Amino acid sequence: MTQSPMAAVWRELGGDSALLAGVSTVVRAGALEARLPVREMARACVGGCALAAAELAARRTGRAEVPRVKVDDGAVATAFVSERHLLVDGRAPVSFAPLSRFWRTADGWVRTHANYPHHRARLQAALDLADDATVRDVAAVLAERPAREVEETVYAAGGLAVALRTPAEWASHAQGRAVAARPLIERGLLDCAHARGLAPLDGGGPLLPAAGVRVLDLTRVIAGPVATRTLALLGADVLRVDAPQLPESADAHADTGFGKRSTTLDLTTDRREFEELLATADVVVTGYRPGALDRFGLSPEALAERGPGLVVAQLSAWGAYGPWGGRRGFDSLVQAATGIAVTEGAAEGPGALPAQALDHGTGYLLAAAVLRALTERSEDGRGRFVRLALARTAAWLTEGIARDTGGPAEPGSENQVTGLPYGSPDSRLSDRDGPIGRLRYALPPLAFTDGPTDWSRPPGPWGTDAPGWL
Repeated sequence: MTQSPMAAVWRELGGDSALLAGVSTVVRAGALEARLPVREMARACVGGCALAAAELAARRTGRAEVPRVKVDDGAVATAFVSERHLLVDGRAPVSFAPLSRFWRTADGWVRTHANYPHHRARLQAALDLADDATVRDVAAVLAERPAREVEETVYAAGGLAVALRTPAEWASHAQGRAVAARPLIERGLLDCAHARGLAPLDGGGPLLPAAGVRVLDLTRVIAGPVATRTLALLGADVLRVDAPQLPESADAHADTGFGKRSTTLDLTTDRREFEELLATADVVVTGYRPGALDRFGLSPEALAERGPGLVVAQLSAWGAYGPWGGRRGFDSLVQAATGIAVTEGAAEGPGALPAQALDHGTGYLLAAAVLRALTERSEDGRGRFVRLALARTAAWLTEGIARDTGGPAEPGSENQVTGLPYGSPDSRLSDRDGPIGRLRYALPPLAFTDGPTDWSRPPGPWGTDAPGWL
């Protein structure tokens, strides 16, 4: 018998294995098809998050039994490409800018990311190109240079580029070895002080296990915002804080802004307002490169001194260790560096996963880790930290997950219903009006008895809410 990916996630979260018996899975052929076991990974990430939510709900309502969890591959697959299903007043978003792509180099391939204006400018500067450089201009320059030289040159200029590597090349890379040596979900205690207790839930209306939890969201793009979007679904008061000089993509914000509010603060000039938010926060989620926020006193240790009992959740692309520990990164770059793009590619060039699965999967794992930390905090009142990295999720996907075989799973694992097709995602989409227009969007994939089925509020315009708690 083999341990299911769901059981492996639940073990990493520190959960009681007996609770897995309350999870049922609907396995659908055709969902997230790939050479790698993306469907199995996605199901485990969402299932672990749903079970963590159900466990916290039972704790806060005083129920003897944890609500039952159902994980449907169809809902999961649809949610993992939520940005592709989004329509704003009938318009589909643009996911990647023209200079965000694979390029042929003198000795292979390189992947760049230039969706944000400042990243595009740094890429062009690193390549000695003008601001109005075209795709053809960039291609001509890169075709004459070695991929790893481009990687280092662009990184030194503050841009984003990685050379394509095979799985074996990444496994022998110093960062690949450092990542592989870490757990999928790093967890630990922060302090000995007691946290503000969460009030019991009365059980009226949808079961919202994170109701009353104040979450300070310092994340961008997909993985971190997916985590905080999930916490908002579960009732948390989530306030996203961005620097005013770094606006988020309107489309990215529309996709991941459900249930949340959004404000802007400059941490060098708006320090008092930020400290007031921190003083009564329960959770701080960060998604900037490791060390970037330390100068503002936002390391886990510094936060614990100012906010006893705080749960600090940190997300990065490459991990906060190893030679790439301080580098920026995105899902597409991690796929290229870790060998995923080679595995999913063909003779004519690199490929990609059927979804930005490292982002979405890590986002649900991060939300699950926060929920479990809140459950554990309810026992001893102590603060905690959790850390995840896209590259570590990639290592789990490429090395640690077995495909569905139809054989027996380990005792206590979730029950499965098989043989169903994925079909159309239409039944897993919804429409609603909001401050930014008429939205067509993917419904959340988390499902447990009496739990919420949609967010309480649609996204509003980026950065327009007051910097305060509800």
